[in-house]
Amino acid sequence: MQNAASKLKSTLHLNVEPIGISFSDRVDPSQEFFDIEMPLPTEDGRTGRVAAGCVFWMHAVERRFATVAADHANCSVGSFTHGFLELSVAATKSDVGALVTSGWVSESDFGTIEHVTTQPAQVIYEPLSSSSSVPDVVFLRLNARSAMIFRDAFPTARIEGKPQCHIVAIAKELGEIALSFGCMLSRTRTSMPSSEMTAAIPGPLLQEALDRLEETASIDRNVANYASIDSKRFAN
Repeated sequence: MQNAASKLKSTLHLNVEPIGISFSDRVDPSQEFFDIEMPLPTEDGRTGRVAAGCVFWMHAVERRFATVAADHANCSVGSFTHGFLELSVAATKSDVGALVTSGWVSESDFGTIEHVTTQPAQVIYEPLSSSSSVPDVVFLRLNARSAMIFRDAFPTARIEGKPQCHIVAIAKELGEIALSFGCMLSRTRTSMPSSEMTAAIPGPLLQEALDRLEETASIDRNVANYASIDSKRFAN
């Protein structure tokens, strides 16, 4: 996947390494697991290796690691979107209650949130460049320029907001390319810059996506060349 990662970075002018996300129905004990101490649980039992599963995106640009349900469990929203937690259980957790109470989300919104339908035994995160096979989802952090190219290449792609993590489920479960403006819950927990948004590409569509992105980027270069030459008429 090193070549695919390199093409994505150059074509989209990415500032951050693309990552791969893979779901598995069994735990492979030979994997290196994300293993840091968990904080004390809340009264309803929430704790995890990180504040929310989206934080794993930030670590995955540097190394490969596996995670299990307990690692994601501090965020009930992410645990639901990734298939670790049933909606009926997630809705009873204090973090979801706080989000509903704040007005950030309503109970009626829950049915519109895409989620992984089969509970995984583990989820593997890794830099796409070091992946030995095509992951289930290729996850990108886009800047404004890369989002422009991405949107032109996929004009019918879904554009989502909160929760940011459900674009992973859209790509995996529905086989659709999706972008997200992000959500405040995720931005705060990940410290993702305000200048970034995200995108998810289903692994099986990666080559097709690369072809379309390269074609779109080539067209943009031609347009930029024209605009640059034309603008010189206005130089003093």
